[in-house]
Amino acid sequence: MPRKPKRYSFVQVDVFSTRPLEGNSLAVFTDARGLSATEMQALAREMNLSETTFVFPRPAAVENKRGVRVRIFTTGDELPFAGHPTLGTAAVLRAMRTARRKSARAGKKTDAIVLELGVGPIPVVFSQDSRGKLFGEMRQREPEFGSLHRRDEVAQVAGLVATDIADDPPIQTVSTGVPFTLVPVKTLDAIRKVRLDWNAMTEYSRQHDGTFSFYFVTRETLDRRASAHARMIFSNGEDPATGSAAGCASAWMVRHGAARPEESVLIEQGIEVHRPSRIFVRAGMEGDRVVNVRVGGYTVEVLRGEVRF
Repeated sequence: MPRKPKRYSFVQVDVFSTRPLEGNSLAVFTDARGLSATEMQALAREMNLSETTFVFPRPAAVENKRGVRVRIFTTGDELPFAGHPTLGTAAVLRAMRTARRKSARAGKKTDAIVLELGVGPIPVVFSQDSRGKLFGEMRQREPEFGSLHRRDEVAQVAGLVATDIADDPPIQTVSTGVPFTLVPVKTLDAIRKVRLDWNAMTEYSRQHDGTFSFYFVTRETLDRRASAHARMIFSNGEDPATGSAAGCASAWMVRHGAARPEESVLIEQGIEVHRPSRIFVRAGMEGDRVVNVRVGGYTVEVLRGEVRF
């Protein structure tokens, strides 16, 4: 007798955008109980997005204490943390909780969601802007500042010349959960010339901090309201919005004086792949330490569906 197929519902959203078909896409499986790691990986490949998240509901008392358990998968592996999956998943969960409370005629709003990820609990706080749109802001882990890098060596890996890269802030590896090496590029023209040599990148990474990705940032922007223009390039494409790297960039900018403590900085990303994204970042200072790294943005739902297998 044929087995009954498994059925799992998902919501797909675009993160770091108020407009559908922009920003960074994310699929959220809202109740993944019963799925194995192998099945989650297969579903992530099926969705074929940069990341797919899986929510594992638990009793309210557990979630109130520890947060909502969420696992994040790319098409190739599981991640302990990533920015747009965190923000997007929290937005989906908030919408679900708000709908349940409305149906129960309860008046309390859900203004904060805590996700329990591979790096530990990550809170996301929501507020309404002056237009009535819902804005979410996650607090990332305290930053860890790693090695400094030489302009000539990074330029060679990135297909640039050393003079395309600025002296200040320095090229540095930073982690707020996932390590990125922040590269300050002088102009939009230069950042558009980036062509990573992946064999050289693998060798360079091995010789330095280990596994990290480059996040290229320039102060020249297309949107006059933005303070930075960024690109994040993978071996198989380009990321429209990288919230985890943007958090590292915020800590890096504050540490080296490129942004003031608590200054809200708008980073534009995804322009080169026709998925414009707007990422809002800020970080504080306590003495000589950068603290309280926050990354925010908007999320818009684009579709709902069900997978059967």
